Amino acid sequence: MCRQVFGFRLAMIALAAPAALLNASPGLGVRLVGAAVVVTFMGSYVLYRDWERFGPLLLRHPALLVADTLLGSLPLISAGPQSSLAYVSVCTPLLAGIVYGWRGAACFASLQALILLVVQAALHEGPAASPAERLLLPGFCVITGAVGSTLRTLLLRYGTATQALTSVRTRLAVTEAIAAERARLAREMHDSVAKTLHGLALTADSLAHSAASTAADPVRLRQQAELVARAARRAAAESRAVLTDLRAKSPAAPGVDVLGELEARAAAFAMRTGRRVACGRTGGHPAPLLPPAVARHLLAITAEALDNAHRHADPTRVDVEAAVRDGVLRISVRDDGRGLPPGTTLDGLRQDGHFGLVGMVERAAVIGARIRIGPLPGTARRADADDAHADETHARRVGTEVSLELPLPPTDLPPPATACAP
Repeated sequence: MCRQVFGFRLAMIALAAPAALLNASPGLGVRLVGAAVVVTFMGSYVLYRDWERFGPLLLRHPALLVADTLLGSLPLISAGPQSSLAYVSVCTPLLAGIVYGWRGAACFASLQALILLVVQAALHEGPAASPAERLLLPGFCVITGAVGSTLRTLLLRYGTATQALTSVRTRLAVTEAIAAERARLAREMHDSVAKTLHGLALTADSLAHSAASTAADPVRLRQQAELVARAARRAAAESRAVLTDLRAKSPAAPGVDVLGELEARAAAFAMRTGRRVACGRTGGHPAPLLPPAVARHLLAITAEALDNAHRHADPTRVDVEAAVRDGVLRISVRDDGRGLPPGTTLDGLRQDGHFGLVGMVERAAVIGARIRIGPLPGTARRADADDAHADETHARRVGTEVSLELPLPPTDLPPPATACAP
């Protein structure tokens, strides 16, 4: 705002300078008026151009503005109060109110009003000028001084409010970042280390049970021991991965073949649990390589869906299907198990301490994917129908489908493939 005031002063001084020089007395008068015009013009130009640099100097030394005001009175006497220099005089109390507050505004408004009255008296404008006309410009000086002081108060209050708002936003951002990081760590621990340790405990119990049997099969014992060792190594690797992710993230990690990883994890799941798992690819496009962070979320959602089917649904078959169609990567996990309990909600699961489905939904939201968790299409109505001839066990097997859709950027879409992988 102070810069704009000095810009206005520059324009007014430039307009009135010719009249001030023409009306000045030859010789010393012209030199004094010319020097005053140059000094006031250059001072206004410097402050207009580099206010951030020279403004604090003006703030610390009000005598500089006093000297500018006195020098500006010389061209004002020469050009007269009717010239544009009168607007320069009115701007001085406005600038003082903005820079120095109400005390500065009062002092400079009084000084400038006194100068204007002296100039009017020195020019002998005669009885044609009424007292109201003589007091018009001094009154404007008082008004602009009050306006400048008011603007200063409003700007200071606005700055204080903005600073407080920024501080609140910063604290909220930090709180949200901490909450998001805690939720991310909870998901990573639940979907990696905690789940692997749970599987490790189940395998170790099975190994202990087999070893205590009187007809222990050495081949079976060796297989179970290898499963325990692999699970332990996997838990250690997952723990290292979580710790590495906490310390640093690789900015240039290679892309991940998600569909290949899905097939490998489905095969490992079938070997570990003994469930029948069919994993297939469909669609007219091969899968693109995805960033590691996106691939990690997709694979974690799929792994959680498989584990939920194994632990809670008691299925006879699990199907994993992946496809790229119309620029969207679609992954679905279907089972023919018992399905979700009636009335299942995310809030209820969160309150009961079950975070599997909650983590799946949160992971999908992080990568911008759409997720649907519910009964298989066409089975919910059959399971709910009251048919006396329907098999009750079959009716309970409504099945569950976890469907995930991830829009792919256009640059990630590969050309259509001539053949699909089996």
